[in-house]
Amino acid sequence: MSVRTVLACLLTLAVATPAAAQIPLIIPIPGKTAKPTVIGAPPNTPPAEAEILPFPPPDPKSWWDDKRLKPSEASDPLGGRRLRKGELQAAPDNGVAPSTYRLWGLMPLQWQLVRGDEMILEVWTRPSNSVRQTVTRITVRGDGHAFVQGRAGLACCEAGIGRRMGFDDELPPGSAARFLALRDLPLWRSPRDVRVVEPGAADALCLVGTAYDITLVTPGRAVTLHRACDPAEVGEAADVLEAALGAALGHDARFDVVFPGGANFANARGAYRDLVEGGGRLKVNPDARLPPPGAEPAPQPEPETPPEVTPPPSGPTSAPSGPGSAHPSPPPPSPRGSPGDGQ
Repeated sequence: MSVRTVLACLLTLAVATPAAAQIPLIIPIPGKTAKPTVIGAPPNTPPAEAEILPFPPPDPKSWWDDKRLKPSEASDPLGGRRLRKGELQAAPDNGVAPSTYRLWGLMPLQWQLVRGDEMILEVWTRPSNSVRQTVTRITVRGDGHAFVQGRAGLACCEAGIGRRMGFDDELPPGSAARFLALRDLPLWRSPRDVRVVEPGAADALCLVGTAYDITLVTPGRAVTLHRACDPAEVGEAADVLEAALGAALGHDARFDVVFPGGANFANARGAYRDLVEGGGRLKVNPDARLPPPGAEPAPQPEPETPPEVTPPPSGPTSAPSGPGSAHPSPPPPSPRGSPGDGQ
C-alpha cells in the first residue's frame, strides 16, 4: 500500500461525522505494548482506604460535588422539617450528645421535630459485662406510618463504634397503634432512677446485668427513665421494652444475636408484680446521676446588673455610712479564732 493511500484514509477518518468518528482507531506501534488497566485498589493501599475509596480514585475537585445516594425515608422519617414560629422543641435529657448519635449513624434526638400525635420511643441497652450496645428507635409519624431504626456495635476502645451495623425499615401497617397506647402508661410518671425497697430487706447492690435507658418524646415533652440490673426495676418497663425490642428483632441477624432470649420480659414483669404485691416499692435512687469526675457545671444565666449608684465623695469630710446609705459599713470582724474564745 502506497503512502498516498494511507494518508487519504487518515484524512477521511479525521473529517468523518461524529457518529462515524466513534469507531476506535488502533494503530499498533512496534515495540510498544498496551498497559493493562488496574481494577481495584493499587498495591500497598492501606486496608481502611481500600475498603472505602472507589478505584480508580475520583477527581479530587469533583469528589465533593458528585451526587450521593439519598438516604431512605426510614433513615429519617421526620426529616426536612423546619422549626415554626412559637413551636417548642423537646429537649431530651438522656445523656446522649448529638455527636454520639452521629457516631451511631442516627439523626440526633435533639434535632427531631415531633408534632400532633407523633412520638419517638428510644431504647439504649448497655450490658455491664459486655461492650456490645444497641440503640433502638421507634418513630410514629402523623400519617400513621411507623418506622424502626436499629444499631448495634462495640462501644469501647476505639475512636468509632467497632463492628457497627444497623438497619432502617418501615413497620407493617397498623403497628403505630401499639406504640401510641404506650404513651398513657403510669411508667412515665415514675422517677427517672429508682431502687428496689422490700420490707425487712437491705438495699441490694447490682453488679451484673443490663441497663436500659428509655426515652419517650412527644410534642414539646421528653421523658427519660433508667432501669438496670434488678428484675423488678426492669419489670416496671417490661411492656415498653417488649414492644420496642420486639419490633427491632427479625430485621438483621447480627442485631438479633445480641438478644439470645428475644424480647421476652415475662420474668422481669413477674418480679415487679411480686414486689408490689409483697408490699415493696421502687423509690428514688439517691445515688443516681452523680456527675462524672471532672465534669463541668452547666452554664448559668448571668445575674442582672444592679442600677448604678453614685459613690459618696471620698476624703475625711465624707459622712459616715447610715441606714439609708447606698454603701453600708462593713460588718465587724468575726470573733472566731480570737484569743480566749475557747477555739
